[in-house]
Amino acid sequence: MHEGSITTQVVKNVLQEANKRNAKKVVEVQLVIGKLTFLNPEQVRFWYEILTKDTIMKGSRLIIEESEGVVKCPKCGYEGDFKYVDDPAMHVPTPTLNCPKCGGTVEMVGGKDCLIKNIKMMI
Repeated sequence: MHEGSITTQVVKNVLQEANKRNAKKVVEVQLVIGKLTFLNPEQVRFWYEILTKDTIMKGSRLIIEESEGVVKCPKCGYEGDFKYVDDPAMHVPTPTLNCPKCGGTVEMVGGKDCLIKNIKMMI
């Protein structure tokens, strides 16, 4: 579960920005989480609530926007969504690194980021 460590970094970065601006309260934080980060948004919310409890972020609204994963095939030029394999051992469909068009090996070019899109503060 890497949600805890990622959310810790998000909270740390938001607090740094709030301190730079002498904010009295953080009201809202907007995150964009790529599907290929494999972060569970509900777990991020759970950690966010715990980590902000004794800070100026307490009670702030967390908005999470998910961005799609995008792959690119150097062989045929395909760029877009990827194929999934339903692996019963993983309990969820998992993306493959095979091109859905030609079967070649693809590279991930989108959906790997977790970024802070916006912070609303009371100054």
